[in-house]
Amino acid sequence: MNYPYKITAKDFGQGFHWGVAIAAAQNEGAYLKDGKGLSIWDVFSNKTGKIKGSVNNHHTCDFYHRYKDDLLLTKALGFNCFRFSIAWTRIIPDGTGKVNKEGIAFYNKVIDECLALGLTPFVTLYHWDLPYELEKKGGWTNFLINRWFNRFVTVCAEAFGDRVKNWIILNEPFGFTSLGYMLGKHAPGKTGLLNFLPAIHHAALAQAEAGKILRATVSKAYIGTSFSCSEVIAYSNKKEDVLAAQKVDILLNRLFIEPLLGKGYPRLEEFPFLEKLELHNKAWKYTERLHFDMDFIGIQNYFPVVVKYNQFIPIVNASEVKATTRNVPQTAMGWEINADSFYHIIKRFWNYGGVKEIIISESGAAFKDKLVNGVVNDTDRIQYFQQYLGALLKAKKEGVNIKGFLAWTLMDNFEWAAGYNARFGLIHTDFNTQLRTIKNSGYWFRDFLQK
Repeated sequence: MNYPYKITAKDFGQGFHWGVAIAAAQNEGAYLKDGKGLSIWDVFSNKTGKIKGSVNNHHTCDFYHRYKDDLLLTKALGFNCFRFSIAWTRIIPDGTGKVNKEGIAFYNKVIDECLALGLTPFVTLYHWDLPYELEKKGGWTNFLINRWFNRFVTVCAEAFGDRVKNWIILNEPFGFTSLGYMLGKHAPGKTGLLNFLPAIHHAALAQAEAGKILRATVSKAYIGTSFSCSEVIAYSNKKEDVLAAQKVDILLNRLFIEPLLGKGYPRLEEFPFLEKLELHNKAWKYTERLHFDMDFIGIQNYFPVVVKYNQFIPIVNASEVKATTRNVPQTAMGWEINADSFYHIIKRFWNYGGVKEIIISESGAAFKDKLVNGVVNDTDRIQYFQQYLGALLKAKKEGVNIKGFLAWTLMDNFEWAAGYNARFGLIHTDFNTQLRTIKNSGYWFRDFLQK
């Protein structure tokens, strides 16, 4: 499809949320400041060979000390909302036990500064930075995690709910359960089904139970959770490739949204993994507990996935046909750029029924940005946003109730296992000096939002 480049923010209507997103573990730094406890990423990023470039997240963008300047930049670029996450370890350093008043005070300052600038705060409750003390007890594999998480949610709701009305419960549950508890590529670095199965179930319970806590505690709350999702495309029409794509689609797209909508976990006769999930967790007993009527669903789509059958890959018998092996536009991370696929995944989630509203809670791309004479001319990123916003507008005009678009991300930050090599920001960060430089894509957004 061809999408119009000459669109403006006004085409999306009044009251649309235009914002940027950041995360505590990726931006704050000050990893042990003012009573904060260790998170799994503080520990994991310090292990040899885990992070590209052998770096850690202990300082990153120093948002903890520079939040006023960064919020001013957000406002200067024309955005009207700001998504950030609350570090569990700043609020309850050991995950359970004593609440840290200095952590509460920090987020009160961030929230109050947002409101003073006219930025609507969107708060993410869990963006992957589990307290390390809880991980030593099993983390997301321990059935007590839901009790621990519910208390954290309750503390945040009571401390901030008078001013924060917009809540995102979990950031990408499939991301942190698969990469952290099955493949071991992300913190805490665990592997295997015995870790993955309970982590899935406990995260699915967490998104529903936290929703109920927020509904009961925060007046006029606008509650959602965010899913990473990708259109899954079979490499060929062969039966084995189509089946492989169905299995991957269940994992990437269906695994958490369907129980949330009251449908229970997905089922596919040829996919024994799902039977293990239900048996392991006696999930048939939990259908009601897994359900919660969210006000919105956050969609985070970065690339489509092309899949073919591979008998040597356990569980799914499938492997990805990487964009780097196909003649397609791609980012610096080798992720396919495909606005059609973005449009398709939005329509797919909307057509479930039961989804009231959709917010694009993250969207963006990493490129090999270069700062030359104080300028970052990132034309590839500008074209990316033009294409994807065009696709978003098409879906909106076709009746999808889309309420917002949050760019990932405000500034270059610590990008998990990719370290500081993957630059997604609208603002360039010099990690040695902490100098911020607005990229041309940031100026493009400013002009787009002003028209």
